[in-house]
Amino acid sequence: MQKYILQIILSFLSVAAFAQQPAQYSLHMFNRMAYNPAYAGMDNSLSMTGVFRKQWVDLAGSPTSQHVNVHAPLPFLSSGFGLTFQNDELGAERNLGLTAAYNYQIPVGRSGILAIGVAGGIVQKNLNGAIIRTPDGSYTDGNVINHQDGLLPINEVAATAPNIEAGIYYKSERFEAGFAARNLLEQEFAFPTFNPSALRAYFFNASANFDLTSTLSMQPSVFVKSDVLQTQVDFSVLFQYNDNISVGASFRGYDANTSDALALIGGFRLSEKVRLYYSYDVTLSGLNTVNTGSHEILVNYNLNKEFGEGVPPPIIYNPRDL
Repeated sequence: MQKYILQIILSFLSVAAFAQQPAQYSLHMFNRMAYNPAYAGMDNSLSMTGVFRKQWVDLAGSPTSQHVNVHAPLPFLSSGFGLTFQNDELGAERNLGLTAAYNYQIPVGRSGILAIGVAGGIVQKNLNGAIIRTPDGSYTDGNVINHQDGLLPINEVAATAPNIEAGIYYKSERFEAGFAARNLLEQEFAFPTFNPSALRAYFFNASANFDLTSTLSMQPSVFVKSDVLQTQVDFSVLFQYNDNISVGASFRGYDANTSDALALIGGFRLSEKVRLYYSYDVTLSGLNTVNTGSHEILVNYNLNKEFGEGVPPPIIYNPRDL
């Protein structure tokens, strides 16, 4: 069992170090800003979202992720602005990211908005060589670490690189869709002994909103992540009652070979401005024998107030007073 877990952890490190895979979230439908800079300001008010995810509980070295973003519309510029922070830990690896996003919004039809956005920031990759264990390494003395691999460090090392993102997003009353790309520079991380590159990653989402009754609505959606070499698809269906209670499920994978998890999702409104959502992922892949599922919680705060209120109207001179 220990050898099996070691192989899993080493494979995680290989994928993360050389493919720079984005962190995985099951509640992505409530947090489009996490993947697409063009979504900035599309909640029509100041919006702040925080997410915590623990994946594959009880599996040593499994991912733990946190994400925080804040964004708001800038109506006087027909645009939106946002900031995002990401912390993703995976075995001996940790990735920290900070980006700023800006978009330009174009009215489409009666209720639609088309936004084109860009984001720039930095990513710091940390690798803790002290906790890595290789099959041929020597660790007989707790104070001596010898991986028998010249590429792996024996202590913690870090490298920083820039990150550029771009996206496009359309949103209307009944339908929304977006496409975004991350790591456009395919930047390198200059570690002392090796320089892994970040692969470009692509994201696509589409969702619709159907009123079933006066108090019940249904929101089907699809979310695709790809670096061209690997592609992952989420299919989701949510039901919302009285604009308050949400329940539904999401399936990750598109055939028997790619099935990853079934996410059970629920949430409700804590107050006029705060919503809370929770997801429990039932593992469907071969890892289901070594973990007890994944947990994710998301909190969103929306000011629910249009920006620009309080700005005085333009002065209209009355000719009778001249």
